[in-house]
Amino acid sequence: MRLVKLEQGELPALCWAFSYFFALLCAYYILRPMRDEMGIAGGVENLQWLFTGTFLAMLAAVPLFGWVTSRYARRQFLPLVYLFFIVNLLIFYLLFRSGLTHAWVARGFFIWTSVFNLFIVSVFWSFMADIFTDHQAKRLFGVVAAGGTAGALVGPVLTATLAIPLGPTNLLLISAAGLGWAVLCIGRLSTWRSRQGADPPVRRADSANLRSTKPAAGLAGGALAGLRLIIASPYLLGICLLILIYTTLSTFLYFQQAQIIRDSFADPAQRTTLFAAMDFAANALTIVIQVFLTGRMVKTLGLAWTLALIPVLLGGGFLLLGLSPILGVLVVVQVARRAGNYALMKPAREMLFVVLSREEKYKAKNIIDTVIYRSGDAVSAWAYAGLQALGFGLAAIALIAVPLAGFWACLCYRLGKMQETRAAAMEVSS
Repeated sequence: MRLVKLEQGELPALCWAFSYFFALLCAYYILRPMRDEMGIAGGVENLQWLFTGTFLAMLAAVPLFGWVTSRYARRQFLPLVYLFFIVNLLIFYLLFRSGLTHAWVARGFFIWTSVFNLFIVSVFWSFMADIFTDHQAKRLFGVVAAGGTAGALVGPVLTATLAIPLGPTNLLLISAAGLGWAVLCIGRLSTWRSRQGADPPVRRADSANLRSTKPAAGLAGGALAGLRLIIASPYLLGICLLILIYTTLSTFLYFQQAQIIRDSFADPAQRTTLFAAMDFAANALTIVIQVFLTGRMVKTLGLAWTLALIPVLLGGGFLLLGLSPILGVLVVVQVARRAGNYALMKPAREMLFVVLSREEKYKAKNIIDTVIYRSGDAVSAWAYAGLQALGFGLAAIALIAVPLAGFWACLCYRLGKMQETRAAAMEVSS
């Protein structure tokens, strides 16, 4: 293949991984326009409460996930996660079919969707980091990520095409079918990994039980073992800080998006159409970068500079918003940010986890991707509301974000260098 350098036996795994991520994000993007419109319909001034509710839901879900990973082997607990969300979708389907339109159902759907999208993606990338080596990740993760982007392109198209003839409620069943396909892909990828022989080399956490390196058994530690691993590791703490700054800047931009679009359009249908158009533009740009540039940029620039690139560009975007907080500038900055994040930042960020132990890849990573992520959302949502209460406008808040983006770029560069050092040490020891 010209687009990616494949080695013997990797093509089936790449195809199943691509298909797996396609199904996941297609399922999510069918639901996303409904979630975003519900957020605005419930009042932009109440968004911080929905973000807080999402964070509290994450706090309840993470110990359950930790318990499941301790009790069941990888090949068992991964399908269980997706089967759980399939059941949830069917429950919402029955609620919507019953005609129950209470505001609390809408708010519950917003919170559930926000939990759902982080969990399914977190578990996916944990699995990818577990079955591929560092060498494979740097070559293949860009194409794997493109599978998700393709799904993110198809999802909104399905929603726009089928919402009227089938009804929005029936689209939940299509999302559930996508998660069912993901379960099949997990089985195929697990079989591929076992046929390749031993799992890729991993760094064992100092306190990890030996069974944490054996895929046939549950992971070591209890329900909250991931928290202990994070506290003991400066590397994982650095990733936590990276995520917190990322969510802070993303939340600031999301709130500014909500305010500018609310002030620009009075019709909910026009807002939903614009959201869908932004989704399509960002995802179309993303898939082009993922297929043609991601792997090459990681190889040419190195992981450290690849991670730092998007924070630098986002700092420039906030500067533009600070100078001109209007709809056109917002759309350009948001589309560019999302495309850069999905095409470069996200695959590069997932490479940080390849050099960790299996327990860290699943338990610590899940806490980072869910609780830490949503805590950043919740705290930054209230911080944004506080800045507004103090009299700061859109432009002023955008300018405040510029130096934060600069610090984020420095942190990303440092973590990229640490990952490269760990990867080199693992190659020497294996």
